[in-house]
Amino acid sequence: MSLESITENVDEAVSGFFEPIAEWLGEIVFYAVPVGGTDLPLIVAWLVVAGLVFTGWFGLVQLRKFRLAVDVVRGKYDDKDSAGEVNHFQALTAAVSGTVGLGNIAGVAVAVSIGGAGATFWMILCGLLGMATKFVEVTLGVKYREVHADGTVSGGPMHYLPKGLAERFGKNGRTFGKVLAVLASIMILFFGLFGGNLFQVNQSYAQLVSVTGGEDGAMGSSAGALFFGILVAALVGIVLLGGIRSIASVTSRLIPAMAGIYIAACLVVILVNVTAVPAAIGTIIEGAFNPEGVAGGVLGALIIGFQRAAFSNEAGLGSAPIAHSAVKTKHPASEGLVALLEPFIDTVVICTMTALTIVIANPASWGEARAGESIGGVTITSDAFETVLPWFPYVLTVAVLLFAISTVLTWGYYGLKAWTYLFGRSRTSETVFKSLYTLLAVSGSLLTLQTLIDLADAVLFSLAVVNIIGLYLLAPVVKRELDAFLAYVRTRKAGGTEEGTDDERSEATV
Repeated sequence: MSLESITENVDEAVSGFFEPIAEWLGEIVFYAVPVGGTDLPLIVAWLVVAGLVFTGWFGLVQLRKFRLAVDVVRGKYDDKDSAGEVNHFQALTAAVSGTVGLGNIAGVAVAVSIGGAGATFWMILCGLLGMATKFVEVTLGVKYREVHADGTVSGGPMHYLPKGLAERFGKNGRTFGKVLAVLASIMILFFGLFGGNLFQVNQSYAQLVSVTGGEDGAMGSSAGALFFGILVAALVGIVLLGGIRSIASVTSRLIPAMAGIYIAACLVVILVNVTAVPAAIGTIIEGAFNPEGVAGGVLGALIIGFQRAAFSNEAGLGSAPIAHSAVKTKHPASEGLVALLEPFIDTVVICTMTALTIVIANPASWGEARAGESIGGVTITSDAFETVLPWFPYVLTVAVLLFAISTVLTWGYYGLKAWTYLFGRSRTSETVFKSLYTLLAVSGSLLTLQTLIDLADAVLFSLAVVNIIGLYLLAPVVKRELDAFLAYVRTRKAGGTEEGTDDERSEATV
């Protein structure tokens, strides 16, 4: 029996077993209600409302403290003797690597195809709101993290939900928090294995095949797929063995470099078509408030934009606090401020640059997709770059591969923390997980398992329900932590260690 027939049989068997479960859970998690001629998924509304609530609760913290957040990332308020494993910049890049990827490249193209150019406007707005949610969950992640005897750190919703709710509400809060923590761990683990691992390998392999001659090319055979899977698994396994320090070391170099190359390419396309920029911006704004050919009109464009942003930056899902919790700091809110930069980078910058590039380049494939043709998102984005840079699809393939690998690495760390919370933190337990994770990376290039991936998506967004309930209940704790850090900033500046300008002093007191 050939390798292809074996994988086909496995795909069919898995799909036959999980398809009813995936459909059932998907109908619940992504349940949509008709609003103004289109459908609004309630999970998207849940995430957006959380962003609105926390933006109001913390007084536009994402705008007022943006400059301070940048200063913290730069190391201006570092405590070298603090517990933790990585610095602020490394924690940020490790978390960003879990969100920046195919969604920013392909997902955005799909959004502006379905929701029109106007979806970009609402995507930006949702990204700005998500910054407040990310600030809240990461502050809690650092506040209630667990520092082990060997100096390593564990954090995330599985830690701040039981500890935080017990602290605020006593015995009943502890019981409720433990239930939420177990649910959160199961959801993170499941998505880590299939969505953050298998799916990323599968899609990056598909992109590699497309630029190397398709199924008849060098990588189109089963042997090519197996080689790619083993290569990725080996790279991931080596880095995972080093823990968050190793992951952060890789992502702190990989993410800035790849994001820089990608944004630079977007700017090249934009600058070559600079005379079309005002019209493109006008199209985006007009499409946001007066869209044509979009189901549901303005509301339809808004929903598509919000959905793309929410799915891309993962604000409120509880995953990013796991990486951020490893930071070296004595002030939880300092890393919360760093984390609010994450949706800004992921959605406001990278997703917007992708959308603007497509709107300005206006490739034929985008028009066909707007007319209802089934065209892949990566193809549309690639065609947009190709209008100015004929060779860029190959660079885009490299970007897709590296973004995918960085996502696999980060979700490997997330999955490991969920695994050890559920099954204990021993060398044997960790080895079992790492072995399972690397084996799934190998199979990612061979198996489609689309049903399992759909199920993983539904599970991940179920986590948002569990996590945001906890965020609402623990928001007063975050407020106290923010006040404490701002007091520290004022004291440090007044004490002469960092004099700061008058503007900096006033900024810290806002």
